[in-house]
Amino acid sequence: MSLKKDNFNNFDKKIMRFAINLAKKNIGLTGTNPSVGCVIVKNKKIVSYGTTNIKGVPHAETIALKKNKKNNSGSTIYVTLEPCSHYGKTPPCTNAIARSKIKKVYFSINDLDKRVLNKSKIQLNKKKIVAKKGLLSIETKKLYKNYNFIKKNNFPYIVGKIACSSNFYILKNKEFITNEHSRNVSQLLRYRNQAILTSYKTVNSDNPLLNCRLNGLEKFSPIRLIIDKDLKINILSNIIKTSKKYKTFIFHNSNNLKKIKKLKFNGVNLVKQDNLSGEYFDLNKLFKKIYEIGIYYVLVECGANLTNKILKSRLFNEFYLFKSDKKIINSEKISIANINRNLKLFKNKLKVKTFLDKDSLTQYY
Repeated sequence: MSLKKDNFNNFDKKIMRFAINLAKKNIGLTGTNPSVGCVIVKNKKIVSYGTTNIKGVPHAETIALKKNKKNNSGSTIYVTLEPCSHYGKTPPCTNAIARSKIKKVYFSINDLDKRVLNKSKIQLNKKKIVAKKGLLSIETKKLYKNYNFIKKNNFPYIVGKIACSSNFYILKNKEFITNEHSRNVSQLLRYRNQAILTSYKTVNSDNPLLNCRLNGLEKFSPIRLIIDKDLKINILSNIIKTSKKYKTFIFHNSNNLKKIKKLKFNGVNLVKQDNLSGEYFDLNKLFKKIYEIGIYYVLVECGANLTNKILKSRLFNEFYLFKSDKKIINSEKISIANINRNLKLFKNKLKVKTFLDKDSLTQYY
């Protein structure tokens, strides 16, 4: 049962590549659990497969094992990530694998969750199951880059986004700057992230819903996170009106009992923070609290000042700059020149123009 470096053949690589593609399907949609791909093979034929379900349960291994109505005995199971070996929201996948009399388990990389790390192989070996890791590990490490950052740092993965004119201005009113194609990509970012963060100022000025507006994807709308130190949010805003439909948290430091009562009545989750740093909370501590709540992937959509503050604090893991081909020349505008300068703090950038018509998109990472 050696767990030293193992040689894998082309068939093994082909199957694991299929498992990786399965995992990609639900990346960002599985809550605090990683999206895992699993394939079961018997006599060189695929007999079943699965992907971690939306919200994180059931796990991919459980789905694949149950999907195969025939006997799994003697099969080989290919998994993108080390199978879980602990009791959490579900029983250990290692137990389910052993009960199914799987003969071999090939997984690509370790799960950095301390409850799992390096434990699964030991448990599987004790049950006389061959366990090998390292199959297509380079590809899989790229797949789990965000998840591994979260587990290493106990901190959420934070994505920023802003849209501006060709001369780097945003409008003070609710008018759109970019075209429909860019706005659809923005909606995809909402779909792919667990939560969306903004400030009460944006809520009060723009009255957004902050949901996912793409057809068929509204049910994947992100959790709404609002920074509102003094609870100045408009009680009649769309955010408050829909807080029972879309889960909403407000981070505050207020003793306004009347406002607190109204917000709670409307279904808002209130989180009192005392780590103040001027107008805003200490951002590191704020995001740490967000992680402790169980939110791992955060999209930030807010005004220029807060965006720039997070940017200068180097808390963004990625940033998306949508730029229109049009200039803004009227007086109702806000410059984002500081944001554009501070984007140089990122090591890499990737420009995308092909499917946005005359708009452009630059991803910083």
